[in-house]
Amino acid sequence: MRNEKQAEWLAERVQYIQGLKSPNEQQRLLVILTEKADKNPQDMKTLSLLIQAERAAEKAQDARAKVMNLIQAEKRSAAKAARKARDHALYQSAGLLIMAGLVDSKTGKPVDDAAALLGALVSLNDLSRDNPKWSDWKIRGQELLNQHNNA
Repeated sequence: MRNEKQAEWLAERVQYIQGLKSPNEQQRLLVILTEKADKNPQDMKTLSLLIQAERAAEKAQDARAKVMNLIQAEKRSAAKAARKARDHALYQSAGLLIMAGLVDSKTGKPVDDAAALLGALVSLNDLSRDNPKWSDWKIRGQELLNQHNNA
């Protein structure tokens, strides 16, 4: 039974190697010795070693593929986490606009004209950060946040 499995594996592997554009020297020798009709004891020994080496190479290739899959999964997971964090921050920003009464909480639409709201926000952003109004706004904003968190 074991010899049948080995013979089946060898036949499949030889077929795989023959499909390669540029098999390595070991693989070419494996194909030649497998197809050789009258193998002497040295040929059998060499073939056995080549089969062991090819099995090891196949296992290494499988392991590399698994590692690459894990790495890709980690990258996807990290990208998903980053996207989730970004989305959360955007929702929080929208929440601030709702708390300020500038956006309707049910529809998500600006309470006033969108162009006017955008113009006001741009004007706010144009205001120098060392302007004392920023300190006043921070105090008022913190009060609103505290009320919201306590509610």
